[in-house]
Amino acid sequence: MLMLESLGLPLPGESLMIAAAIFAATTHQLNIAVLIPAAATGAILGDQIGYVIGRWVGFRVLKHWGRKIGIGEERLELGRYLFHRYGGRIVFLGRFVAFLRTFVALLAGANRMPWHSFLIWNGLGGICWTALYGIGAYVLGEAATKISGPLGIVLGIAGAAALIGAFLFVRRNEKRLMGEARKDMHAAPEHAA
Repeated sequence: MLMLESLGLPLPGESLMIAAAIFAATTHQLNIAVLIPAAATGAILGDQIGYVIGRWVGFRVLKHWGRKIGIGEERLELGRYLFHRYGGRIVFLGRFVAFLRTFVALLAGANRMPWHSFLIWNGLGGICWTALYGIGAYVLGEAATKISGPLGIVLGIAGAAALIGAFLFVRRNEKRLMGEARKDMHAAPEHAA
């Protein structure tokens, strides 16, 4: 499932990883030491295949159909700029953002990120993401029965506030990043190709 999500299919990889780790913690019928490497392997392989697909047809498809899904010329230009300037960080951190995780490999390929760099950052991101979510959910699964009442409500509110904050941060900084992308891409025409 994680491999298919990394190929660009909108599947619940994060939820599945958390559910599997909690299942491992609460039933002990699944070994967390097997779950995490298997999940990392699936995620990394899926991203590698997604990168190849993105490299092969991604940019042409985005240029032709992108407007229908909210990716116009400005956002294509922003994507080229961001992958040129911050490609490794985007691939690594993209693993931790649900929507971006689904498409980061396709976008990296479409934006011609060097494969060796993608391979390294994708591997590191896949390993860190599965380990963090796997171990975190496993530990929370063991402690889940102890969290109730006011503490559970406070944790739920904190989680919702973090999601809202992340969304607002992205919305506020999108225009600034587009401005930086235009300035940088027009100042260095060799990067625009």
